[in-house]
Amino acid sequence: MNQSVTAAPAATMPVPQPFTLRLVTGLIGILFAALCSGLNDRVTDIAQADVRGALSISSDQGSWLIGVYQAAEVSAMMLAPWFAMTFSLRRFTMFVTMGFLALAAVLPYAPNLPVFIALRAVQGIFGGALPPLLMTAALRFMPPHLKLYGLSAYALTATFGPNMATSLAAIWTDYVGWEWVFWQVIPPCLLAFAMIGYGLPQDPLRLERFKQRDTIGMLTGPAGITLLVLALQQGERLDWFNSPLITMMFFGALGLLTLFLVNEWHHPLPLFKLQMLSRHNLAHGLITLFALMFLFLSGSALPSSYMLQVGGFRAVQVGPLALTIGLPQLLLAPLVAFVLTMRWIDSRWVLACGLGLVGFSCYWGTHITGVWSRDNFYLIQIMQAFGQPMAVLPILMSATSVVQPQEGPFASAMFNTVRGLGSVMGGSLVAVFVSHREQFHSNILLNHAGSVSYLLSQPYSGDSTFLAPLSSNGAAISTEVLTQFSRGVKQQALVLGISDTYMVIIGLALFLILLAAVLPKRTYPPQSLVKRP
Repeated sequence: MNQSVTAAPAATMPVPQPFTLRLVTGLIGILFAALCSGLNDRVTDIAQADVRGALSISSDQGSWLIGVYQAAEVSAMMLAPWFAMTFSLRRFTMFVTMGFLALAAVLPYAPNLPVFIALRAVQGIFGGALPPLLMTAALRFMPPHLKLYGLSAYALTATFGPNMATSLAAIWTDYVGWEWVFWQVIPPCLLAFAMIGYGLPQDPLRLERFKQRDTIGMLTGPAGITLLVLALQQGERLDWFNSPLITMMFFGALGLLTLFLVNEWHHPLPLFKLQMLSRHNLAHGLITLFALMFLFLSGSALPSSYMLQVGGFRAVQVGPLALTIGLPQLLLAPLVAFVLTMRWIDSRWVLACGLGLVGFSCYWGTHITGVWSRDNFYLIQIMQAFGQPMAVLPILMSATSVVQPQEGPFASAMFNTVRGLGSVMGGSLVAVFVSHREQFHSNILLNHAGSVSYLLSQPYSGDSTFLAPLSSNGAAISTEVLTQFSRGVKQQALVLGISDTYMVIIGLALFLILLAAVLPKRTYPPQSLVKRP
């Protein structure tokens, strides 16, 4: 490995801080801010229809509101650790938190759509910076015997926040007002700002890092990620490569990201320290974390899609289902961390059990039918509630075990960018897969029912005892029956498409279990390493 890559940052690393109640207060403040970032993203996505209605914009225009935020969010994840090291973690985190809540306050007052989209993109930059800062702080400040609990707090941004979003979106849009879709983050972010200012130590400015800044990486990386996220988010709507815009964005992203990776390999102070990927545990962690963003959709997106489109439920009725996963995380995440602190427990087995629970919940989901109600999903959600932290925490433990303290910003940038990109790509590809499987099953069902459709489409002759009692107008009866028939076919096709998606996720979970058995080395809890002679 090229040792010169670590020389620059290692020479000026801040001295370790005593772990006091004051420092804990600051770390909890960063956690609050990071959770607000995740909630802001998911809640505005779920409440998009109400936001579009309030702004009097079309669904096509509204799709850009989500796309620009997600693109800015993932791009900021690449840059945040570098700026935190340069301006100090405390100073930069307070600036980002204040900027995030200030934009939340003014967004509902945007005078027109272009201004709204621009403000939303800037808020995405601030929001995307917060999760990497939480991970950076956990790796830097948490003592070895408590590091896993710090990582469990970071895991909440992937397991707790997203599963709280449905209920919150329903509350704001149904009972309070659509503005609170954006304003919801203001009170907790104000509290987080005060806690960060009080609790985190103030490091000196390190503006000399600008002399070694990775200018090419800072330009090509975020630009490539932005184009890729926008292409993924808009691809289905614009018919993918049949659209010149999508084609341009995909190939532009490919070129920029290739240049970015080549530059990062050779730069003395990069954003991504790619040489670290030679460590199997870190490489495995990044691959598995990316794939988990697909797996976790089986506990959120798929049940919600069924209940909204097939069951006819409203978001406020879907919310309790998501809470079944979200609320237990406050207890389960630290509980899994406690289990992992036991030296005799192999974290790879915990990971396999977590993946197995998620996979088995999907197996149960393959039995979905058109008569399922909310109660049928609770067993799936309970297995997801236990499986998700059991999958995330062993990955974080294993991957960070091979990261030196001075390498924390590199690991944070890579982890959060991979996680953010996996979340966007997972949501896009799962939605595309469900849509295409729905169309496939719809065609199959219509082909099998062709004779029935043909008979129903014929003018009423007055001879059928089946139609006679319903109306004297045979054409009207046929139209009504055909409409109901088409609706039933569409719903059944969606059910079959969701079932197929559960099957694919089972296959992905099995692959990750096999990968966990062969790639990473066993990781011992951090405190046990201290006791070694």
